[in-house]
Formats: sequence, structure tokens, C-alpha cells
Amino acid sequence: MAGSPFESLEKTLEKHIPPVELKDVRRILFGNDTKKLELSQCAVEAALERDFELQGCMFEAGQEQLRQPRIVRVGLIQNAIVLPTDAPVMEQITALHRRVGEVVEVAAMCGVNIVCFQEAWTMPFAFCTREKMPWTEFAESAEEGPTIRFCQELAKKYNMIVVSPILERDEVHGDTLWNTAVVVSNSGAVLGKTRKNHIPRVGDFNESTYYMEGNTGHQVFQTQFGKIAVNICYGRHHPLNWFMYSMNGAEIIFNPSATVGELSEPMWPIEARNAAIANHCFTCAINRVGTEHFKNEFTSADGKKAHQDLGYFYGSSYVAAPDGSRSPGLSRTRDGLLVAELDLNLTRQINDKWGFKMTGRYDMYAQELTKAVQDDFKPNIVKE
Repeated sequence: MAGSPFESLEKTLEKHIPPVELKDVRRILFGNDTKKLELSQCAVEAALERDFELQGCMFEAGQEQLRQPRIVRVGLIQNAIVLPTDAPVMEQITALHRRVGEVVEVAAMCGVNIVCFQEAWTMPFAFCTREKMPWTEFAESAEEGPTIRFCQELAKKYNMIVVSPILERDEVHGDTLWNTAVVVSNSGAVLGKTRKNHIPRVGDFNESTYYMEGNTGHQVFQTQFGKIAVNICYGRHHPLNWFMYSMNGAEIIFNPSATVGELSEPMWPIEARNAAIANHCFTCAINRVGTEHFKNEFTSADGKKAHQDLGYFYGSSYVAAPDGSRSPGLSRTRDGLLVAELDLNLTRQINDKWGFKMTGRYDMYAQELTKAVQDDFKPNIVKE
């Protein structure tokens, strides 16, 4: 794949660093080693047959006297689009439903309780083109659209929470479009939805061309398997965004994304991991893979010639824990499923150890931020 010379950072390190040094290199780069999660042979064989990477890892907590371990398994799915971008809209949606559905089936074999898909998973990431049609035709209802019905079937069939990021069409409010993640309970009911809070305006990622900034705030969803939140894509660049989900009680924050190499790859391994540390929670970073070619050329507001693709989506999905450890990343080039077993007791244990929230001085920052957003604000600078 053009622009993707290696499959993953982890495999490159293993190939070139002597084993005696590799352990310390990994400790410094990735924190404490996560244990490998042994997955069923039927799941391994199914992933091989369906041509996607399957990884499993474990994040353990210390034994407590008054609480039993709170074990939950999450599944992160990254994938390339299936059909060319100029294929009929419903055929593209149906093909992606089929592809992701067969990965979810393997997630169920692995005992996954909560699965999350990548940002706008039912369509090409066409927002770079600045064209309205046919891309707005992918938008659908967050309550009763075909994708939500599909996710409800998966949730009921596998007793699994499904987090499904879609392009939402809000017919109630004048056909407004939103970048939305719908949370479907394992009962099959739509538990709720959360909308993307921060909209990028970086070259072709001026997504305000398509949808509005979210208006759902920082909702956290109480599920049978823990309290979860969804910080969609660009929101990962905003520390206060992660912070407010955590303040509302999130134990796991998913970050479904669609981001390309030149734009953000050096930031990718850092941001979700930093958020896990700062907010005493688990974070799950998910990115699509592949290069998506479009019929019409477009420019990228960078002075370069017009082109027909945005670049390569580098995958590398991973899970980070509140103790600073993180899983190996999935491939930069292949579809994949990462299964992570989490002991949610680790969130409080790390909070008790480091006390970032207890020492946060939020009243002080609230006062200063209140002043900073006023028109007559003057920076607190001391001069001679």
C-alpha cells in the first residue's frame, strides 16, 4: 500500500531490536506489559478464513478484599471500505454491514461484551471531497435507520453492547446532519446517542461543510458491563473533552476515528494513552485502514496538485489503561479485531494511588476559565 511501508511499529521493533533490550524498549514506549489473551481456536481460524487480524490482551488489577474483579471484554474493529466509492450507496452500506457483521461474529466467539466500530463506518470518509452528493445519502436515522436495525440484531443475537458511529440525519430538526455514535444495549434497545463535540477545520477536514458541532454534551451510558462514553475522532485532541466524560463517570471511553498518516500519526499513540492516565479510565482508540479513491479530484488546501485520495488510513487501533500501559496496536494495513479484557477495578485503584482528580483544583480552573471566555479578558501576565 502506497505510503504504508511497514505493518506495525511493534513488529518493526521485534524485528530490529535484540530481545535482551526489547523488553525495556517496550516498557518505556508502552508501559507495563499486557498479558496475551488466549482466544478460542474457532475464533482464530475464523479470523484467518475471513482475512482479518485478531489480537487479544489483558489488563489486570490488584486483588481487593471488598470487591470482586469487574471483568469486561471490549472489541475494537478497524476495516477498509469494501466496494469502490462510486458503487451505489445502498450496495456500499450493505457490503460494509456484511463485512463488519462477520467480524462481530468472531468477537462473540471471543466473549466480547462491548464492541465499537470506527467513525462513520458505513461509508467512505468522503468529507475531504467537499461534495454533497452522493455522500449525504449515507446519512440515516439514529433511532430507526437500517444500520441501527442491523446493530440491534447483532446486540440481541450476541448479548453485546454495540457502539455504532454513523452519519446521522435528524429529520425532526430540518434534516440537520450530525456525526453521531449510537449506543445499542445488549437487550437490543437504543440506549442513546452522542454527537461529535469538536469539528476539525484543517484543510480538507473542514467537516462543518457536512454536519454541526454536537449538542449532546458529555453523556455517559450506564450499561450492564460498565459506564462508557464515546469521544468521536477530533475530540481526542481536546483534553477537556476526555476530562468531562471522565467527570461524568466514564470507566471506558471509546474514540472511533478516521485519520490519515501525514495529518496525525505521530499524535495517535500518545493522545488516548495520555487521556487514560490523566482521567483514571480505559481508552479505546479505533482508526480505519486503507486508501479511498474518489472519482473527482479535490485539493487539500496545501498548495499541492489536485488528487483523488486523502492518503492512507493507518489503523493501529489500541487500548490504554489508567496505569499508563497500553496494548499492542493492530496492523497499519489490515482489517482487524482487538479484544481486550479489562478489570474495571483498576480505574479506582489508580485513582487512589495518584489522586489526579482529588488534586485537580477544578474550582480554581473554573474561575479562571470563566474569566478567560469574557470579551474584556486580560491575560495574567506580570511585567517589569
